[in-house]
Amino acid sequence: MTRRTAQPAAPMDAAASPALPPGGGGAALAAQGTAPGEGPVLLRPPGLPGVELLHARGLRQRFARHFHRRYAVGVVEHGALEFRFLGRANVALPGSVNLTTPGEVHDGHPGSGPGWTYRMFYLDPDLVQRAAAEAAGRPVPAPDFAAGVLADPALAAEVQAVHRLLMDPGAPLLARQTRLLHMLALWIARHGDATRPLPRAGREPRAVARARAWLDAHCREDVSLDELARVAGLSPFHLARCFSAALGLPPHAYLLGLRVRLARELLAGPMRLADIAAETGFTDQAHLTHTFRRLTGLTPGRYRKFLQT
Repeated sequence: MTRRTAQPAAPMDAAASPALPPGGGGAALAAQGTAPGEGPVLLRPPGLPGVELLHARGLRQRFARHFHRRYAVGVVEHGALEFRFLGRANVALPGSVNLTTPGEVHDGHPGSGPGWTYRMFYLDPDLVQRAAAEAAGRPVPAPDFAAGVLADPALAAEVQAVHRLLMDPGAPLLARQTRLLHMLALWIARHGDATRPLPRAGREPRAVARARAWLDAHCREDVSLDELARVAGLSPFHLARCFSAALGLPPHAYLLGLRVRLARELLAGPMRLADIAAETGFTDQAHLTHTFRRLTGLTPGRYRKFLQT
């Protein structure tokens, strides 16, 4: 099995099966339940307590009935997953969101073909409840969900995108926290019990100005969303939405733009690209190159040559 964990794995949740089941979460997955050479990857992203990620390919195992203490939500990418949840048979096809809730018994097995491939989030109940309260703007109980499979292409795309982002060790903490909170709020608002649309984001110009000034001054640092929200005087979710409404891009995208602007200035001098990456807050030269090219259309090396001509 391929494992990459930022911290030691916790004991597996209560279950009838010794392996990690499709709707649960835990520290192990039977390697014999996957296609040859396609071991699963289990990861706890740094800076996000209560979050565990799984990317598993070609699962063929039949999981016994079991339950877990965490929420699970993910997207099937290939094949089909069948599982019984809330007394109903469910089939999760590619592009569909599958989920289970804490304490609910479920099983799982391949729906067709050689197995299924999916990306899963395993989330502590306190984390999901806090996201629900952030989205509602008031204290609310932990959300419940009435279906194990959701046909919601927009949510499925967001789950996949955020999962990939969180598995990238070079992604800024601000991006990981903001995107995860948005994904959870979207999931809860659209499909949780007592669903209601997300409230409209106000402009909050003074709060946004404070957050923007903080990012301007601290763009080299791995700023957290909670820290930025305290500076602005808003809740993290409200700040992220107001910032996007006011500037047309979320705080983490603004932060990356600041870093690329600083890198452009440094490229006019003799500093090595690896040192520029470190100086501007990027994990390494590869992350600087990827972001620089995405925002400017040029690699840092080509931009430097342009400056020298």
